[in-house]
Amino acid sequence: MPAHPPSLVDNFGRQVTYLRMSVTDRCDFRCVYCMSEEMTFLPRSQILSLEEMAQVGRAFVELGVTKIRLTGGEPLVRRGVMQLFRTLGALDGLEELVLTTNGSQLPRYAQELRDAGVRRLNISLDSLDPARFRRITRTGRLEKVLEGIEAAVAAGFDRIKLNTVAMKGRNSDEIVPIVDYAVERGIDVSFIEEMPLGAVDGRDRGEGFMSSDEVRGIIETAHTLRPTPETTGGPSRYFRIPGSETRIGFISPHSHNFCESCNRVRVTVEGLLLLCLGQEHSKDLRAVLRESPGDQEALRRAIADSMAIKPRGHDFNAQRMDRPAVLRHMNVTGG
Repeated sequence: MPAHPPSLVDNFGRQVTYLRMSVTDRCDFRCVYCMSEEMTFLPRSQILSLEEMAQVGRAFVELGVTKIRLTGGEPLVRRGVMQLFRTLGALDGLEELVLTTNGSQLPRYAQELRDAGVRRLNISLDSLDPARFRRITRTGRLEKVLEGIEAAVAAGFDRIKLNTVAMKGRNSDEIVPIVDYAVERGIDVSFIEEMPLGAVDGRDRGEGFMSSDEVRGIIETAHTLRPTPETTGGPSRYFRIPGSETRIGFISPHSHNFCESCNRVRVTVEGLLLLCLGQEHSKDLRAVLRESPGDQEALRRAIADSMAIKPRGHDFNAQRMDRPAVLRHMNVTGG
């Protein structure tokens, strides 16, 4: 390993410091905006082993990445995944290990995750109504997720953030109640514009699309929002509610494109290094891992070379939400 390895800088001068890595395409939910109700999951031979994922994470850190987020599917349903958290949490140079989860497994794993080095959690929560939550997730139980949120608060993570996909006609009347729930617990919440990834059945994405400005307007009927320059290294634009610990974030791939400052890449559960969420530019890291087992230099070189094909940005179009911009589902891409 050279004393000063090359940093990951693309052709537009953006430095990649943030890796989002999917550890499984499987999930115990079937959220309507993420996947179809009847899914065919990948065979074991096609997905990276946990040891291969640890090797990928180490290579990125050696190349200057300071933040790794583990995603899925639902990361905590993968057998043995806690060892991956412990391995990554011990990496010298990694400043932040974070997790995106649906919360269903947190009653069991919250404290263990904190002990493994996870500092922040993002927890998906699209409704506080049990029946509606069931309709959106198709299989989820709200009470289990709320129990998980309380377990996470008790475990003492540095920050906990709720992620809510705002959908007109599905949960738009719950935007203020979800903010109030977050404020009561001193946790953050980000509202996300739905992204056209993968074909989903039974609904028209365009009819349900809500822009961040619409969501912000609804929140401001009940709360004062003040802009803040705070960032967590991701795409959220944050606001503060005076007198509260809660930050309100907006992730706006359509209405407030954040590609110009993109600092992140994704590795899918199959080992495909995606240079952009909304494009197909990629590098097959699984092939590198399996053609040159244990060759960390070959892996670092493949990652560094991929910066040459990182595109300027995505082509999401809020006027064409009925057509997926990318055919892969979010559960394979990583949330």
